Amino acid sequence: MPLRPRSWATRWSRLPLRVRLVAGFAAAMLVVLTGAGGFVYLRVRYALDLRLDQDLATQSAQLTDAARAGRPLPTVARTGAGEYWQLLDATNQVLATSPGLPAGSLLTPAQLEQSLRQPVRADRGSLLPISARPLRLYATPVRAGTMPAAGEPAVTVAAVRRDQRDEALRELIGQLALANLAALAVASLVGYRLARAALAPVERYRSEAARIAAGATGVRLAVPATDDEVARLGRTLNDMLTALETALERERQFINDASHELRTPLTLLATELELALRRPRTAAELEQTVRSAAADTADLIALADALLTVGAQPAQDDNAPAVDVTVLLANLVQRYRTSAGLDPDVLRCYTEPDLTTHGDATRLSRVVTNLLDNAIRYGAPPITVSATQVDGLIRIMVHDTGTGIDPAFLPHAAERFRRADTARTSPGAGLGLAIVEAIVRAHHGELRICSAGAHHRIDARVDVPCEHPAGGTTVTVMLSGPSS
Repeated sequence: MPLRPRSWATRWSRLPLRVRLVAGFAAAMLVVLTGAGGFVYLRVRYALDLRLDQDLATQSAQLTDAARAGRPLPTVARTGAGEYWQLLDATNQVLATSPGLPAGSLLTPAQLEQSLRQPVRADRGSLLPISARPLRLYATPVRAGTMPAAGEPAVTVAAVRRDQRDEALRELIGQLALANLAALAVASLVGYRLARAALAPVERYRSEAARIAAGATGVRLAVPATDDEVARLGRTLNDMLTALETALERERQFINDASHELRTPLTLLATELELALRRPRTAAELEQTVRSAAADTADLIALADALLTVGAQPAQDDNAPAVDVTVLLANLVQRYRTSAGLDPDVLRCYTEPDLTTHGDATRLSRVVTNLLDNAIRYGAPPITVSATQVDGLIRIMVHDTGTGIDPAFLPHAAERFRRADTARTSPGAGLGLAIVEAIVRAHHGELRICSAGAHHRIDARVDVPCEHPAGGTTVTVMLSGPSS
């Protein structure tokens, strides 16, 4: 099957943007210059024709008066002025004519028929190509409203040569064409240079983006110190590159940390199984080995689930259902008291009534559960859970009265697999606060950790102070209120 030829639109779209801009600018300038030149030409032609028509009107009046009075008409033309005349009857026959005119009437039958009723102006000979005898005609009826018989004077025709008028118009057309071509060339050159200057930053962006795509890191676009569209685009692209590099670094760190954390239990599991196969074992020994392997496998499954929880937190949409934070916290605290046998004075709960936010109740429960686990495991009683409304935001605080967190460790507390020195001997993989931070970020909220008189803001989107009682550790979660 033969290929179809490319359409002009396809070929046009394949041209470089700079060429298309200059071509469009040149086309627009051509239309403007042509319109301006046409206007000037029409105005000049009108002025020249008006002067000729005035002379013809004077000459025609003299001819018509002489024809009506029966006086003799002039027998020679005014050579200097290039004036001519004819006297025609109703059948377009020449009754009298001035010397120098060719034989035959100057009027066409249609022009004669019209001139029997009213004066008619007409041209004989064209402007281009150049005519040998260009004339401007003015035909007037001798006696308007009557139809003379054949052989009687019916129409007088006054004529004047248009040589000077046509020459002036041809000269004007030539000058306008040259001026328009020069203006179009200058405008196209200026447009090309402007387009090249405007697109030069874009080309730099493209070349630098190619370097980044080839693997270069830490490269940023050279953005000019202006505030035009290209500069704003460059700054936006730089922000995007920063965000992408940050995300890439986080993912790279996540992979490294996950590989490290998974390697240890997998190595232990493989070692236990290998040792069990090296020599014969009793049934009790094999059972103990299997139980140990099952425990290690359960730890691996829990670690994998935690990793998936951290990495798979979709952003909460604006149409999420309402969550009653007051009821949510009360139920979670009561469940902890029952399961752990804690007294209400050990695990306290203070909430304002009717606190609601929009989000996923299951994921928000996971946030509070992880914070309570950390407080019970690493803190000291009493542990206080509170929820209040501050400036239209829901503030959830979990506070314990333990020794607190080293202020130097606070910026890393919510990072994956990061654990304080005091927590390295306890069970866990260091993903609890990372999960909390991921869920809170997905709900467009803010997480703050305060300890030992210092605080760290994980995501400073809202300007609410991170309150923390003296001593211990306070983790604060800020969520949007019902009217946010």
